Amino acid sequence: MANPTPHTYGNEVFANGLQNIKPPISFYPYDWESHAKEVLSANSYGYLRGSAGLRETDDNNRAAFRKWAIIPSRLVKADFPSLKTTVLGQEYDYPIAIAPIGVQRIFHRDGEVAAASAARREHVPYILSTASSTSIEEVAAASGDGARWYQLYWPSNENNEITVSLLERAKRAGYRVLVVTLDTYILGWRPSDLNNGYSPFLRADRNGVELGFSDPAFRRRFLERHGVQVEEDLGAAAAEWAHTIFPGMSHSWEDLKFLQRHWDGPMVLKGIQSVADARRAVEVGVQGIVVSNHGGRQQDGGIGSLDVLPEIVDAVGDQLDVLFDSGVRGGADVAKALALGAKMVLIGRPYAYGLAIAGEAGVSHVLRSILGDLELSLHLSGIQSVSPRHLNRSVLRRVR
Repeated sequence: MANPTPHTYGNEVFANGLQNIKPPISFYPYDWESHAKEVLSANSYGYLRGSAGLRETDDNNRAAFRKWAIIPSRLVKADFPSLKTTVLGQEYDYPIAIAPIGVQRIFHRDGEVAAASAARREHVPYILSTASSTSIEEVAAASGDGARWYQLYWPSNENNEITVSLLERAKRAGYRVLVVTLDTYILGWRPSDLNNGYSPFLRADRNGVELGFSDPAFRRRFLERHGVQVEEDLGAAAAEWAHTIFPGMSHSWEDLKFLQRHWDGPMVLKGIQSVADARRAVEVGVQGIVVSNHGGRQQDGGIGSLDVLPEIVDAVGDQLDVLFDSGVRGGADVAKALALGAKMVLIGRPYAYGLAIAGEAGVSHVLRSILGDLELSLHLSGIQSVSPRHLNRSVLRRVR
């Protein structure tokens, strides 16, 4: 059963402090990045922190949160706020989820298994990336009875057989929601990776390519083309899988019909940044969207995701579920995104920093910290739940 009061994590720490036991990981979100840098290689840290171009989109994501301030209400006699939310037809204990991040074994040897295990323990949905270093089935085993969703980097139409194979594997392994990323049909211009000459997808190992290496359709195609098994030429297989999931050209809105024929659960489009695209998502009949710019990793000079969230919610929020990511670092950020209309907020880099610092325990620490911060931020503001009835734009003021 979920802990109904996440802020009590702090009580545990203070109790340990009475025995002169200090926490092994900082509670200050910006420390997570610096501490991760201390333990990661230059290649891995550059990949994780890296953003497109001059990092302007990344900067805009953080600046967007500072434009809004929470207005507290006083003398509200109420218990600690309920953090339960209903998204895509299912109730969840908390309004956050683990965002899809690939190649997690370059951050920690336990990679996706550690992150999925932590998500299960903390009652937070885990979203598996197609660029995972761990198979669909192994992550499902680590997730156990936890909520899990599958994120698709969408192969081109000539590889529809592989797309269907991935979707069928995900369904068999208990992934309930399909999250289709729209903004990464080719990797963005990331100076940190370019400076290091580093792409984790092109190395002769299994980092970021395990879903392909474990997929029967891809393995059959590779054998037909090259006359050898994947294991006999890892470098060529890695390059071919990278080209399969990052084909260089975008799909069309019309192509979504193919995915809808082969997925019978909720479908969410990730990477929406305009009202026009949000309305198209409604028209094609998907169940949700993620207002996201990939944390600034794909395209420089872009608008902060939070800056476009309100207008997108106003346009389509009663016709599908609007989720949010990009730039979230603490509990107050989550509160602001929810107040502006998001049903759920995806946590990205912070949990990956936690993974790098301490594996599964590090991911749990980050999730518990953000949830504890969120709960106290709401409680001290007189906000009784994350329901739109209590947490909405009336509790915010635009200050910049």
